[in-house]
Amino acid sequence: MTIEAINEQLLRAIGVGVALLDRQTLQFGFRNDTFDEWFSGDNESDHLQQLFPDLDVGQVQKNLHETGRYTSEISFKKKRRTLVIAMDFTVAHDDVLVLVCQNITRIKELESMIDSYSMMVERNTRELKREKEQVEKLLLNLMPRSVYEEYKTFGVVTPQLYDPVSVLMLDFVGFTEMVASQDPSVTVTELNDIYSAFDRIGEQFGCERIKTIGDAYITVAGLPDPTPDHAKAIANTAIRFVRYLNRRNLSHPHQWRCRIGLATGSVVGSVVGIQKYVYDIFGPAVNLASRLQEFSEPMKITVQDEVAQVLRDQFALSEIGPRDIRGFGTQEIWRLTDES
Repeated sequence: MTIEAINEQLLRAIGVGVALLDRQTLQFGFRNDTFDEWFSGDNESDHLQQLFPDLDVGQVQKNLHETGRYTSEISFKKKRRTLVIAMDFTVAHDDVLVLVCQNITRIKELESMIDSYSMMVERNTRELKREKEQVEKLLLNLMPRSVYEEYKTFGVVTPQLYDPVSVLMLDFVGFTEMVASQDPSVTVTELNDIYSAFDRIGEQFGCERIKTIGDAYITVAGLPDPTPDHAKAIANTAIRFVRYLNRRNLSHPHQWRCRIGLATGSVVGSVVGIQKYVYDIFGPAVNLASRLQEFSEPMKITVQDEVAQVLRDQFALSEIGPRDIRGFGTQEIWRLTDES
């Protein structure tokens, strides 16, 4: 077997099409079997421009003159498949051009697959990020940020004792009758509006809303970060809750009236539950605030004596007197008034 025949077999084996052209006329002088297999058919031409009508011959000649080389890509249909061929023109002699064609269809297909996969990964990453942000937003509605960060890092939340803090317990008057007599969707919508307003008010004074249970709303000052003036913060929050409801009732057909109890003391905070978990607080301050709101009249704020002693120089307080509070014995209680 001759050297030329061996070279031809090697070029065919690696899928390379080779042709020799006259540099001046661009007429084909030689084409190997692979080249003919790709480009033979209805267009049996011996001229480069006729065989590849979309090829910019002027640009080919310009590049060959300047650098001695020109590369390009062409695509065409072969039977039912589109082939992509890389073309490399090289000046081998003053009068001879060597055209080497390589089938890069598979490479292009792989590139397309990689691009599609990259787009899919990017899209999935965006979706995962969006879902993560939604989950984070939901969890931050259930627990303080520092507690969430601990849960995210370690997967558990260590129960913490917070002492002292101030707790606000709010309950709506006549809520059961309202639910029974009104359209449920209207009641829920209005309750959501009110709780959202309460959340914004509490944030202004550094209070952390713990939970809502039906018509009960619980928020705390001094948790999770200690706050020296927690009693003042919870008092301002309570006053503005009542102020907000009074203004709201002037323009709404449904009249919302509340009772509020304020207490100071210690609480334990932790995440409760495994599947349907929630951040909750327990302790004497929570129980006392709940008892005190029961002593409140509609749209009034009742505070324990310890809170009253802290607030008396800055807030309007009137003594209610001693009351027997279940679980706490007889204690002096006071009424906090909004003087604005």
